[in-house]
Amino acid sequence: MKHALSVTREQDFAAWYQAVVSEADMAEESGVRGCMVIRPWGYGIWERIQKLLDERIKATGHENCYFPIFIPLSYFEKEAEHVDGFAKEMAVVTHHRLIQKDGKMVPDPEAKLEEPLVVRPTSETVIGAAFSRWVQSWRDLPVLINQWANVVRWEMRTRMFLRTSEFLWQEGHTAHATVDEAMDETMKMLEVYRSFAEECVALPVIAGEKPENERFPGAVATYSIEAMMQDGKALQAGTSHFLGTTFSQAQNIRFQNAEGQQELAQTTSWGMSTRMIGGLIMVHGDDDGLRVPPRVAPYQIVVVPMLRDTEEDAAILDYCAALVSELNGQDVFREPVRALLDKRPAKAAAKRWGWVKKGAPVVIEVGGRDVAGGNVSMLRRDRLYRADGKLDSQILSRSDFVAQATAMLEDIQQSMFADAHGRLHGNVDKTIASLDDLKASFAGSTKPGWALVQWSRPTGTELDKVVAWLKGEKLTLRNVPLDAEAADGACIFTGQAAVERVLVGRSY
Repeated sequence: MKHALSVTREQDFAAWYQAVVSEADMAEESGVRGCMVIRPWGYGIWERIQKLLDERIKATGHENCYFPIFIPLSYFEKEAEHVDGFAKEMAVVTHHRLIQKDGKMVPDPEAKLEEPLVVRPTSETVIGAAFSRWVQSWRDLPVLINQWANVVRWEMRTRMFLRTSEFLWQEGHTAHATVDEAMDETMKMLEVYRSFAEECVALPVIAGEKPENERFPGAVATYSIEAMMQDGKALQAGTSHFLGTTFSQAQNIRFQNAEGQQELAQTTSWGMSTRMIGGLIMVHGDDDGLRVPPRVAPYQIVVVPMLRDTEEDAAILDYCAALVSELNGQDVFREPVRALLDKRPAKAAAKRWGWVKKGAPVVIEVGGRDVAGGNVSMLRRDRLYRADGKLDSQILSRSDFVAQATAMLEDIQQSMFADAHGRLHGNVDKTIASLDDLKASFAGSTKPGWALVQWSRPTGTELDKVVAWLKGEKLTLRNVPLDAEAADGACIFTGQAAVERVLVGRSY
């Protein structure tokens, strides 16, 4: 069986990933290390993610707003743990003008800023400063906002979509009167992320609390959704943080309660980024390129006319245009179908394989004989080959295809989720009883999956020892699943009585 990509997942998963990004026209290098140009197909997927997630965020009562990309350094200095957590990744602006000197452009010494400005790595500090102005009374609470923005974290080792110096995301920020209200918000948004990932991106995840060493800088508690890639590694696909009064204290977010007393607000933050696209690639892609779940595909059905520069081309195009119009007049997932007529003057086979590599859920080819017979030739991207290794190109009557189209898209969405769900839950080892077992489970395996082990929730130097041992084995603590079975034995790391179970794995 010959595949569309030059490298397979088994040969080199990292090289395969880069090939998908490139050959599916997702993104390309920009000329600045760690920054990418997101091409229309890649950005179209982000637009779909943005639209569907934004609807869910607004349905929970949040409003969108926008804050500046430049944040005064003094804002970060008010919260020591937070600034320490991001210090190595911060990009800082110190001058506001360039001059020419010795044939080169250099910062103008006379244009040095009075205070350095940090290029937004996250917005807790600047939004906290705004909350301190907005919140005076318990009647002003809760404050529920979200912004869609870019952020900059100066990464040393980068990979497109997964870890870039600049990336796109949404970040929600809220302020509440009580701990219970803030915790309810934290868990509500974690569930929004879980349901969005599974229902829209067909990305099965495990939701849970991050161990202390994995918390967001300044957070009281951090929760995440973790997804398993096809190479067995974990990807943190979204996070929700209960910040308590950490930032309220630093930014003076106080309010007068109903009894007339001053209190600090309880705050939260939560975010999901273009890293989700990296997860989509590594969970759903195959050796022919990307496969995009229909709910987030920019185009769900692509119609490719087989043109030969003959008189029958006009009839083929008319036939295809009418087909696309019929399809776009239907609804699927409570939205109009997104069908595209690809009229580019390229060979049909090249266009077909181009859309296969991009991962369009359904690709339709129409030639002169199809027009004469009232048919279409169809490829389902989730089921590209027959058992004998040949392309599973099916000929259907046009009327039958139109009648089946929406149900087919729904089936593709569910089929992709089911495949990934089975892979995730079939590769979590729950039998690990000791460090030797854990080490052996990951030794020499290219697809080890994860381990769910007994955990005593150590802190301080005891936790540091655990993290150091795991680092030596190239492993990390992922999260404590919310739905995990109760602990019933000893922690494999400390030997103490376990209080919960934690996921361990290799990660991106």
